[in-house]
Amino acid sequence: MSFGEKIASIMERPGQDPVSKDDVPWWMKYAGRGLGTIGSLIAIFLGAWMCVGVIVGSVMCFISGMWQMVAGFLVVTVEAPCCCMFIDFVQNLSDWVERRPHWNRAAGYCLIALPPVFFCPSLSSILGSGLIFATGIIYGLMSVGRKAPLEEMRSAASSSQNPPSNMKASLVENVQPIGFSSKPDSNV
Repeated sequence: MSFGEKIASIMERPGQDPVSKDDVPWWMKYAGRGLGTIGSLIAIFLGAWMCVGVIVGSVMCFISGMWQMVAGFLVVTVEAPCCCMFIDFVQNLSDWVERRPHWNRAAGYCLIALPPVFFCPSLSSILGSGLIFATGIIYGLMSVGRKAPLEEMRSAASSSQNPPSNMKASLVENVQPIGFSSKPDSNV
């Protein structure tokens, strides 16, 4: 067994089908899962650091830190349920999210990452929530899918520049030029 196969078997989810059903590159899947796991752990740590701001009287930074810790916990439960195996519902939640389309996860991650930055715009909130937001961006790119092959893109580009001959040159019938106006009546 090669080193790459060992890493792939470690990152594989229990009961996962070895053949991929979607058209997402393998490196992008691991980038999303890795950044989500590491980024959410960093976000939890930085959220706890922001909660220390309550000592100096910054309640909004305390709320921001709590939000960021909860967001980091949600992301780590979805991306790496093995980190929270002592909680009963984590595997069910992770499986449910795994069955959803990639754009749902992207939207969820991007939305839960924004409030801490608005509550307390500090380096800790920008970095911690930014990692969760970047995970959402990766999942958003996964939802877009692969590019078409080069030949297919070239043929589509060449056919779009030569419109079909049955299209009309003018879209509106009975159009008059903009500068056309009749001579005013002097009797009125």
